[in-house]
Amino acid sequence: MQPWHSQDQHVVRLDWGPTAAGALTAYAVAAGSPVCAVVVDVLSFTTCVSVAVDAGTTVHPYPWKDDSATTFAAERGATLAVPRSRSRAGGGVSLSSSSIRAAGPLRDLVLPSPNGSTIAARLAGAGAQVVAASLRNRSAVAAWLVDWLDSTVGAATAPAVVVVPAGERWPDASLRPAVEDLWGAGSVVAALAGLLEHRAGPLLLSPEAEAAGTAWLTVEHRVDEALEACASGRELVEQGWPDDVAVAGELDTSQVVPVLADGAFTAYGR
Repeated sequence: MQPWHSQDQHVVRLDWGPTAAGALTAYAVAAGSPVCAVVVDVLSFTTCVSVAVDAGTTVHPYPWKDDSATTFAAERGATLAVPRSRSRAGGGVSLSSSSIRAAGPLRDLVLPSPNGSTIAARLAGAGAQVVAASLRNRSAVAAWLVDWLDSTVGAATAPAVVVVPAGERWPDASLRPAVEDLWGAGSVVAALAGLLEHRAGPLLLSPEAEAAGTAWLTVEHRVDEALEACASGRELVEQGWPDDVAVAGELDTSQVVPVLADGAFTAYGR
């Protein structure tokens, strides 16, 4: 990554998907910065993580939706989330926040996801502390980030908060920027900037992060309507999953911050 792409003149940085976020993180780590990566996949990985961790479940993100996920779950004695299409026919837990809520408390859950899980694993491997953010817990995540930033005082190099809207995938596997993830990322940025108002300035937010925060302000008072109308929301509603869109829009209903440690998300402080 070239310095002009790194957003390294700012504390809060933002870029899309695993490739860009991985490069931002690796650049910051190589520069000696403590790094916290905030993964945002509103419909639906990080919303699923939020719902599960709220119930006391340990969530194991897994990048691949193949037979290896079955082995991975069995080795951990965990419930494996199946594809939505399979859960509709046979029941069970899937990458559907409403199915996780209906299942009740689970000890361990493996969530295969080519977007959120892949990004979380890549950024943790690059040396970042990783947290999962959604509209449900965006204020709690922002408050956690303030504490994290305070914990880095005295570090030789300024810290970096890398906010990552996950996006979706087109059939050819290329990145499809998804506006709900832009809103979710922007909601965290806006909440964090509000909490740091006394130290905010031109060096706090990169232009990319600031733009996401501004995008959030356009929909913050009509979240449910916006989620239902966006492309990903329409996809879920028309495929019969309107409850998942509703759960994703539960703004600030959770005070739990899922933190990735040893390959699994658990509630911070639990």
